[in-house]
Amino acid sequence: MDLIWQGLLEAVHLLLSLDAEVFEIALLSLKVSGSAVLLSLLVGIPAGMFLALTRFPGRNFLVSLVNTGMGLPPVVVGLGVSLFLWRSGPFGLFNLMYTPAAMVIAQIIIASPIVTGLVLAAMQQLDPRLQLQALSLGATRWQALWILLREARLPTLAAIMAGFGGVISEIGAVMMVGGNIKGQTRVLTTATVLEARRGNFDLAIALSIILLALSFGVNYLLTMIQQRKGGAPWDSRPFRWK
Repeated sequence: MDLIWQGLLEAVHLLLSLDAEVFEIALLSLKVSGSAVLLSLLVGIPAGMFLALTRFPGRNFLVSLVNTGMGLPPVVVGLGVSLFLWRSGPFGLFNLMYTPAAMVIAQIIIASPIVTGLVLAAMQQLDPRLQLQALSLGATRWQALWILLREARLPTLAAIMAGFGGVISEIGAVMMVGGNIKGQTRVLTTATVLEARRGNFDLAIALSIILLALSFGVNYLLTMIQQRKGGAPWDSRPFRWK
């Protein structure tokens, strides 16, 4: 219990003292994971809508791949990205190994199936007559797709939160492709592991608390947007048992 208390005190000290190294690590964590989630939305939302609204041979196989990808082991992703970005790999000439760019690529591969799968499920929950109704009222195909996306905006925001949560807490892939280099690729998860291995459990706990606070802050903002978009309940009076 004393160790946990020391970790809490250390976290408060690091935050109040504006420790430059800790803020650099936290900022890099946010940049890498935030960039990965934003790019995964560009892939996952169109892919999820396409799989939900179209029927073609092999669709079930692709959906199965997406569902499998939602639980893809990060170390497998890290290994695959490493093989492609290694000096002797297909993209080794770009020298991306052990850079934040490599970490973003790995996290995109992790987050994209999560976003795709949740958007796919959200679109399948919509009334199939909604698209036909929009088209019959004169909407173009792109306008009809936008209407569908607006109707599924709440679960789409949940997909964003799930994608961000899946990558901000990930360690296997970023450790393999980033290398945990101080001042370059060290993020909160890899720094926590490093300090724990050194026996600096108070600092490791402090970094974990900062990671949880960062994750909570981002998800809180997204939750506020989600709940505001959801509108007020039909009856705002508190429920009472009779």
